[in-house]
Amino acid sequence: MYVHYYERELMNEGDNPPIGIVLCADKSESVVKYTLPENETQIFASKYKLYLPSEEELLQELQREYQALEYDKKNGK
Repeated sequence: MYVHYYERELMNEGDNPPIGIVLCADKSESVVKYTLPENETQIFASKYKLYLPSEEELLQELQREYQALEYDKKNGK
């Protein structure tokens, strides 16, 4: 997983553990999940930035983008 690679190979001393965001979509379903480092069970948003979007907010954005791509595809863009 890229999060573990980043943690092993690219992190600098003092960096907070990386988190991943998995975004998947098709015509019938969209999925949004946060992935955490091993042995971590909580995301502390203050460690990363002032605001992390909720899974629901990311899901809505993913669906908006999917609809925009479908619109462009239908209209030859």
